[in-house]
Amino acid sequence: MNDATSHSERRDFARIVLGGDVMIGRGIDQVLPHPCPPRLYEGYVKSAMDYVHLAETVDGTIPKPVAPSYVWGEALCALDHLQPDLRIVNLETAVTRSEDAEPKGINYRVSPENAECLAAARIDCCILANNHVLDWGRAGLSESLETLHRMKIRTAGAGQDLARARAPAVLDLGEGCRVLVFAFACPDSGVPRHWAATDGRAGVNLLPDLSQDALGEAASNIRRAARPGDIVIVSVHWGPNWGYDVPADERRFARGLVDEAGAAIVYGHSSHHPKPIEVHGGRVILYGCGDLLNDYEGIAGYEEFRSDLALLYVVDVTRATGRLAALHMIPMRIHRFRLRSASDVDTDWLASRLNLETHAFGTIVSLNGDGSLRLSWRDSSPPDPSD
Repeated sequence: MNDATSHSERRDFARIVLGGDVMIGRGIDQVLPHPCPPRLYEGYVKSAMDYVHLAETVDGTIPKPVAPSYVWGEALCALDHLQPDLRIVNLETAVTRSEDAEPKGINYRVSPENAECLAAARIDCCILANNHVLDWGRAGLSESLETLHRMKIRTAGAGQDLARARAPAVLDLGEGCRVLVFAFACPDSGVPRHWAATDGRAGVNLLPDLSQDALGEAASNIRRAARPGDIVIVSVHWGPNWGYDVPADERRFARGLVDEAGAAIVYGHSSHHPKPIEVHGGRVILYGCGDLLNDYEGIAGYEEFRSDLALLYVVDVTRATGRLAALHMIPMRIHRFRLRSASDVDTDWLASRLNLETHAFGTIVSLNGDGSLRLSWRDSSPPDPSD
């Protein structure tokens, strides 16, 4: 088993913090200073304020309006302590005031003014290849891209045409080290196929399936963009919202992204709770990072999955080789639309739940003395001789 690396060796690594789905629309948008109109088009809920009232029913009054930094709560101190090189999240919310609601049942949007909450957490890159980025039409996507880029936040996985949707976010760490972030979305995560970007149409970078042909095309595009020494992150929005199962085709595709595309990190999401973790060829595969922020407090159903619990994934990647040096996870709990440090009981639950699911993947999650979790692993493949 490999284990965590001491902080003294940190200069040899790129430290990248990854968060799962950031859903700052609907109720969360309403408590921020400049909300969109609250009208919704859901089957039972017609106002985003209803999600605020549900949360307040179970957890108490949320002060309104809250500061842009409010939603991050105690995660801000944790991030400052970690001193990461990069902060990356899957932004599962359109940044727009567009009224062109896609008739899909659930539509997330946050106003461009309220998107300042992303700047408050110093987010470097937002993944946009997901099933909510076009909730308010292509006009909403255009406004999202324009707003995020104006805020100096890089994006990956959606664009004004296929070339730009496929293009990686390029993040320069200095001293010749670059991180390239590629992002894909799969139909089984709820992405409508007509959202796919084309040569003449804006949209998301859609993977039609997880076949060997799709893998080959994705790997070829990644290899063409990357140069020797780049650290490659591949984000994939895939699978259902609930359940810990990792289908064989997801596992095969993720390993192929490591073997054929040179991915240092495969960054999966869509599930509302954390899923198993694997280390393959010295690289980490996160099959599902869970939600980092949502407005689900007070909503009944699926309580056994604890979608109120979240993890910040702290990945140390060796700069010279792209191999995993250490993975720590910071347990958080969503309370009144705000992240707070998870209790000891909740942290124990997360560790136990993850270990129950990950033992088949050769990984073990252990408790650190500071309340964080760490990953130990048995690599699922022989080491690469070139490393």
